Amino acid sequence: QVQLVESGGGLVQAGGSLRLSCAASGRTFTRFAVGWFRQAPGKEREFVAGIKWTTSTDYADSVKGRFTISRDNAKNTVYLQMNSLKPEDTAVYYCAGRSSYDYDLRRSAWYDYWGQGTEVTVSS
Repeated sequence: QVQLVESGGGLVQAGGSLRLSCAASGRTFTRFAVGWFRQAPGKEREFVAGIKWTTSTDYADSVKGRFTISRDNAKNTVYLQMNSLKPEDTAVYYCAGRSSYDYDLRRSAWYDYWGQGTEVTVSS
C-alpha cells in the first residue's frame, strides 16, 4: 500500500508561483509514475502533468511552458512547480501514482493511488 500526501497549495495572485509536493510512503518508489490532476468547482478532474520512473514527462497544453514536474527519488517526492499562474488554474490539485512498466499518464483511471488533494487559488 502507498500513501500519497500533497502539500504546497495556497492563495496566490495571478502571475505568481507555487510549488506543490507529493510525498509517497509505504513502499519503494521504484518504477513509480506520478501524475498531477486538478479539479475546479463544477468541472471534471483533468490531467495536468505526469512523470515516469524514467523521468520522461508529459504536460497538458494548458500548462505547458508554465508548469514543471520533477522528482527526487531519494526523498520519494514529486514536485509540480507552477509559474505564471492564472485564475483559471484555481482548483484542487491531486497527485496520483502507480508502479508499472507501462504508462498511461493522462488517464486518471490508470492510477492505483491518490492523495487527498491540496487547494490552489489564484486571484486576479
